[in-house]
Amino acid sequence: MTSEPGNDIKRVVLEKYGKAAVQAVQSVSVSCCGTHAGSCCDPVTSDLYSPDEQSALPQQAVLASLGCGNPTTLAQLQPDDVVLDLGSGGGIDVLLSARRVAPGGKVYGLDMTDEMLALARENAAKAGVENVEFLKGEIEHIPLPDDSVDVIISNCVINLSADKDRVLGEAFRVLRPGGRLAISDIVVRGAVPQEIRRSIELWAGCMAGALEEQEFERKLNSAGFVNISIEPTRVYRVDDAGKALAEAGLDVAALAPQIDGRFMAAFVRGEKPQV
Repeated sequence: MTSEPGNDIKRVVLEKYGKAAVQAVQSVSVSCCGTHAGSCCDPVTSDLYSPDEQSALPQQAVLASLGCGNPTTLAQLQPDDVVLDLGSGGGIDVLLSARRVAPGGKVYGLDMTDEMLALARENAAKAGVENVEFLKGEIEHIPLPDDSVDVIISNCVINLSADKDRVLGEAFRVLRPGGRLAISDIVVRGAVPQEIRRSIELWAGCMAGALEEQEFERKLNSAGFVNISIEPTRVYRVDDAGKALAEAGLDVAALAPQIDGRFMAAFVRGEKPQV
């Protein structure tokens, strides 16, 4: 009996992000789309957070960041908001959000990786941030009640799921009427070669599971979201993805014309209707 593709993807993602948490504890910077890389040179994770933001956080929270944007700034969080971070990792976006929603707000971080959850809780304690709670679970099955969250953020995580319709449906369920989805993710403009879509390694590395821009909009609409927008924040060239493609055993030169400039980090917005 062969395993389901979604289970294979989940297994590889768990392994990768578990190792990333361990590397962060060892003060090793990690890369979203490759394996090891200093954050200064990774085209996906570099220069996402200001020096002031980084200086206010434990170093391990910064080192464990594998995002492609800074949703905490783009989401325009307000005091008293209840926020959910899907795939919260080492907790960088949870901690930054917690400061913005204080004193009356709260931030939940949801992650399926034990190592990341342990690291996130340790980072919260080091930062002295108390209005946070880290939950173990999958983004396809959010362990929160209906209509319980004002804002959902996520940072380069939804692309990792093999069931994005379920993720977006769950996000819609837990948002309160009038609540907002405000996430950073990898999005594609145009078709993606099947060699990339079939690569399990590239699923775990941000690329293979990225939705085409219009398909993302359709899925958001089908889930019930309104006022949908997708705003590019960084466009990746073939040089940015070359290392990841080579590590996955693919022919970079042959694929270059089909991927150059098609992958982008984007800020994705949607709202749950008031009624």
